[in-house]
Amino acid sequence: MSSPDGITSRPWVLHVDLDQFIAAVEVLRHPELAGRPVVVGGRGDPTERAVVSTASYEARAFGVGSGMPMKIAVRKIPDAVFLPVDAAAYEAASAVVMATLRAQPGVVVEVLGWDEAFLGVTTDDPEGVARRVQEAVLAATDLHCSVGIGDTKVRAKIATGFGKPAGVFRLTAENWFAVMGERPTRELWGVGAKVSARLATRGVRTVAELAAAPEAELVAEFGPRMGPWYGGLGRGDGPRVVDDSPWVARGHSRETTYQQNLTTPEQITDAIRVLAAAVHGDTEAEERPVVRLTLKVRYAPFFTKVYGGKLPEPTRDRETVIAAAVDLAGRLEAGREVRLLGVRAEMALPTPTDPETRTPVRGRW
Repeated sequence: MSSPDGITSRPWVLHVDLDQFIAAVEVLRHPELAGRPVVVGGRGDPTERAVVSTASYEARAFGVGSGMPMKIAVRKIPDAVFLPVDAAAYEAASAVVMATLRAQPGVVVEVLGWDEAFLGVTTDDPEGVARRVQEAVLAATDLHCSVGIGDTKVRAKIATGFGKPAGVFRLTAENWFAVMGERPTRELWGVGAKVSARLATRGVRTVAELAAAPEAELVAEFGPRMGPWYGGLGRGDGPRVVDDSPWVARGHSRETTYQQNLTTPEQITDAIRVLAAAVHGDTEAEERPVVRLTLKVRYAPFFTKVYGGKLPEPTRDRETVIAAAVDLAGRLEAGREVRLLGVRAEMALPTPTDPETRTPVRGRW
């Protein structure tokens, strides 16, 4: 497809990411907080055990970030504004954002979460599309967003970080190594601290080194599926097609940080029962059987492990799900105090309802 001036249109992936989304929603609700360090987490009490859900840019300047214990955050910024998590408010704001994105002409929308989505568009001016998207979201919600432009989802996602806040950045095969080549592998989407450390033991520390790493070495370290996948990340490779098919939850989870450590097997078992019952209720709302359970435990002072197992057969029975979760408790380390527990139930994916089209469904972990 060509535009009137002869420039050929081509498919692009845009990644839209709301800037400091949760904090920004709170500032809209409380305009007097504009410009102040705002930290959202738990019940908003920094003396309780909870972690930061998000921090405003003003708070981030002091080193406060998502996942940090609230008690550490308050030590870094004693005069910050601490607010409780209000999921309903964030879901409502997100719904308006996603509806606005879907209303843009010629755009396919793949929702990734409350505050981000991929857009698929064919155009000769991706920056123009990105700016129109930003303007539409701002007009509809008073929220700012950044947009990454790429020729793959990986490059678009990473590009967004270079556009923040409220900017636009393009990252493609042409400038990938110029922008990313000398950066540490930890900066790649999909490479965490543990994987980065394992790569470093093999002398792979930068993105360019990962791209050039022999596939056999990556397979030896990570296996026949993940090894080549990590090598592809080093080159910015990845899916190019934005999928707007309905999002289907693969599982549901509940977790609780206890203000006082659980110290006895009875306390731990009772807590697991409560969490498992709640998770079962979540899965029942979708009318799909549970196929696997995972138990997350954070031992005192702050050491986390995960235990999981596939159920003998899929089930929707409440007591069976609870009993399976309790059974996982038998794998916990005896005598250790527990500060957090979480139960996750993974469900069978639904069968397509239209036998003629066999419309596929997507599930995300």
